[in-house]
Amino acid sequence: MKTLNIKKNFLAIEDEYSNYNDSKVVMLPVPYEATTSYGKGTGKGPEAIYNASHYVEFFDEELNREFCFEHGIASLPSLDLKKLTGKKAIDFIYKNVKKLIDDKKFVVTLGGEHTLSTAPIKAHFDSYKNMSVLHFDAHSDLRDEYEGTGYSHACFCSRVAEFTKDITQVGIRAQCKEEYDFIKKNKIKTYYAYAIRNGLHGKNWIDKVIAGLKQNVYVTFDVDYFDPSIMPSTGTPEPMGFYWEETMELLKKLGKKRNVVGFDVVELAPQKNFSYPDFLTAKLIYKMLNYFIK
Repeated sequence: MKTLNIKKNFLAIEDEYSNYNDSKVVMLPVPYEATTSYGKGTGKGPEAIYNASHYVEFFDEELNREFCFEHGIASLPSLDLKKLTGKKAIDFIYKNVKKLIDDKKFVVTLGGEHTLSTAPIKAHFDSYKNMSVLHFDAHSDLRDEYEGTGYSHACFCSRVAEFTKDITQVGIRAQCKEEYDFIKKNKIKTYYAYAIRNGLHGKNWIDKVIAGLKQNVYVTFDVDYFDPSIMPSTGTPEPMGFYWEETMELLKKLGKKRNVVGFDVVELAPQKNFSYPDFLTAKLIYKMLNYFIK
């Protein structure tokens, strides 16, 4: 399978550590953007992540390892969606992710708007038993339909809920009444930002999040989960977001106590001449790999 070379791949690593056959991890960029409703530019997110990753250090001093040389990371070219949208696009992305899983790869899907996440989540759900979905986001994305379509960035989690209600959401701070009622009716485990910030889940809220997950976990991470002060490059930034240290604590504990089977990172909308959020996202992905894969 064709992979990108050292000049264009994730982390800028040599072929010895980035070819498809020998790499445990595969990056799949999906520059899908069809329904963004405020800030635009998520379609440029995957390329910006690849570019920024060239400045992320290979060595993780916290874990004393160079993950990329231990397991290998293959970077695929951006998925050609052939102008597909809606369900046809989701089905096409699903097919491509499922093939990578069937090849025994740990798949990281790079977006693109959050709509696309339904596909890798379903591909992993069909491949792993006893799987929970852990959803980091400012928005619950549980509208049944938005702006005339059920395949909107505001609806992706409703499409996921059609095949599993085992969803835990963290960081939610923007939703409509319909979504609030759906969460209550379907017992979606939602950790609202206001509740976390006001101590309503106690000091050990991170442990409670993880305790509610099955052994296998898929992570879908919308970067607007972060506070706009550290992540302004996203379509719909919301105040009272989350920060690096507390996020790393959660991800590290998750990796220790559960088996993360795959993840996606979406909704980065890069801004010209403002590279910090791109770098933060690339660093986030590499930290997740370090925490999740032994």
